[in-house]
Amino acid sequence: MTSQFEIRTMSKTDLVVAIEWAANEGWNPGQEDLEPFFAADPEGYLMGFLDGEPVTCISAVRYGDTFGFIGFYICRPEHRGKGYGWATWQAGMARLEGRTVGLDGVVNQQDNYRKSGFELAHRNIRQGGLSMVDAPMDQRLAPLGQGIFPSVRDYDRAFFPAPRAGLLQAWLAPMVQTRRGFAFVEDGEVKGYGVIRMCGDGFKIGPLFADTSEAADVLFRALAGQAKGQTVFLDTPEPNRNALDLAERYELSPVFETARMYLGAAPDLSLDRTYGITTFELG
Repeated sequence: MTSQFEIRTMSKTDLVVAIEWAANEGWNPGQEDLEPFFAADPEGYLMGFLDGEPVTCISAVRYGDTFGFIGFYICRPEHRGKGYGWATWQAGMARLEGRTVGLDGVVNQQDNYRKSGFELAHRNIRQGGLSMVDAPMDQRLAPLGQGIFPSVRDYDRAFFPAPRAGLLQAWLAPMVQTRRGFAFVEDGEVKGYGVIRMCGDGFKIGPLFADTSEAADVLFRALAGQAKGQTVFLDTPEPNRNALDLAERYELSPVFETARMYLGAAPDLSLDRTYGITTFELG
């Protein structure tokens, strides 16, 4: 009997499976990442089925008209080396044809991405450790909510190549119990913001964007203070020396790394104000 392999757009139920696979790979997604991931691009997730059973997945999320991001590229271990993963990769890339495409590549896949035309922009280093800080009492901190969302959405544009209001609306959702977010507001303007979310292992802080190292420090303490005594992770872009210093100051150590790579011209992003990447899966 000949096996049949088919690639199709994921349903929400399929995306739950992909998130579980990512957890099994050690990528440690958030406990309630499903809704924001799906909101980013409901058609942006593909799954490969072998005789009706899921064996591969990839995200190929479209942002705006010119940018896309690849993530969730997984083939089940027992089916690797048979061409199913490569076929899924090609389907994902076809969905993003004509766009600049970004990804955060794990170490063992970076050579393969180079073969597909991706070039290194910078390393991202996941820093982890126990949170031992107290949340500060600072009048410049404002909880993220619907009232401040338009200002945060506009502020975010300096840090991502295209608008991503759909993702942000769900990512910053104030009623979700497993995440908290704060903006740093000075003279009536948003000058930084960050989110912490509960994951399978500890908590991740991301994004963490700020105009100054002081604002980043205040935001980090506000976020990490929500998880005092528990493990927190911060995905720092290596070019931002202040971000690395922030991690070191609060005794976070490197535990994992990826390479931010682009197919096409690398976008001009404000890395000097990026202290924590939003998410390796979707940028």
